[in-house]
Amino acid sequence: MPSRRQLFGAAALGAAASTTLLGSAGAAPAHRPDRVPRDRISVQLYTLRDQLAIDLDASLRELRAIGYTRVEHAGFVGRTAAQFRAALDAAGLRATSGHVGIPQPFDASAWERALEDANVVGNTYVVHPFFGLDFATGQPIRDGAKYHAMARDLNRAGLLAKRAGLDFGYHNHQLEFVRQDGGSRRGYDILTAETDPDLVHLEVDLFWAWRGTADPVDLIQRHRGRIRQVHVKDLDTNASFADPGAGLIDFGRIFEHAREAGLVEYIVERDDAGSPPRTPAEALTTARNGYNYLAGLRF
Repeated sequence: MPSRRQLFGAAALGAAASTTLLGSAGAAPAHRPDRVPRDRISVQLYTLRDQLAIDLDASLRELRAIGYTRVEHAGFVGRTAAQFRAALDAAGLRATSGHVGIPQPFDASAWERALEDANVVGNTYVVHPFFGLDFATGQPIRDGAKYHAMARDLNRAGLLAKRAGLDFGYHNHQLEFVRQDGGSRRGYDILTAETDPDLVHLEVDLFWAWRGTADPVDLIQRHRGRIRQVHVKDLDTNASFADPGAGLIDFGRIFEHAREAGLVEYIVERDDAGSPPRTPAEALTTARNGYNYLAGLRF
C-alpha cells in the first residue's frame, strides 16, 4: 500500500499537471486568436473617389498615416498609369490590385493595353468588377447564355493576364446570384464552374454576397483555395452600407476559414462613402474605421 507521503506527492503532481494543461485556476489554456495580418489590409480607392479628386496626393498620404501599405485602385483619377504610380510611390503605398473591366465585346488588343498599364502601376491582381445587369432593360440578367459567354471571355482575359505576369480575378455583386433560365442554377454557379481556377480567381464582396443571399462561408467551402481577395464592407439593419465592424456581418466567422479560402488580401470598401448625404471627408473616416477594425479583430 502506498504511504500517506506518496499519496500526497501523487496528488501534488496531478494538480501540477492539471494546472499545466488547463491554465491557472483550472481555466482552459489561453487560445491565441487568429488575426488579419496588417500588411494584407488594403482599401478600395473607389471608397475615396471624391476625396481623391479633390487632392490625390494628400489623400494617399492620409491612407499611409492610417496604416495602409497597399490599395486597390478603380481607375487612375485622371492620371496616366505612370503618374498614378508616382503618386503612390511618393505616399509609400503599393497598388497591389486594380479593378479593370474587360472589353465587351472582348478585344484582346485593348485588354493587353490595360494589362500594360496594370504592370506600370505595379499590380499583382487585376479584377473584373461587374456583371449581371442587362443595361437595355435595367433588370438582372436571367439568360444563362450570357453568363456562358462571359465565362469564356473571363478565361480569355485570364490567359492574357497570366502571360503578362498578372493574376486575374472576378468581383461579384448581388446580381450574379439570380437564378437563370427559370431554373435553380445561379449566374455565379455558371461563372465559377466554367472559368479555369488557374486563370480566374475570386474576389468575394462579402456585403454583396449577403445581399444575394449567399453565405460567404458556403462560398469558401465550394471554392477552396480560389478566393484570394475579399471586399470588407458591412451591412446595416436596413440592408444598406456600414463601416466594417458597425453592422451585422460576422467577419470573424468568415475569416476563420481564411486558409481554406486562400485569402491574401482584405480590402476595406464602402460604396456610398463620399456620396450625399455623406461628405468626401467621411470616406477617410471609413478607411480609418475599416483599418482599425481589421487590425484589432480576433477570431
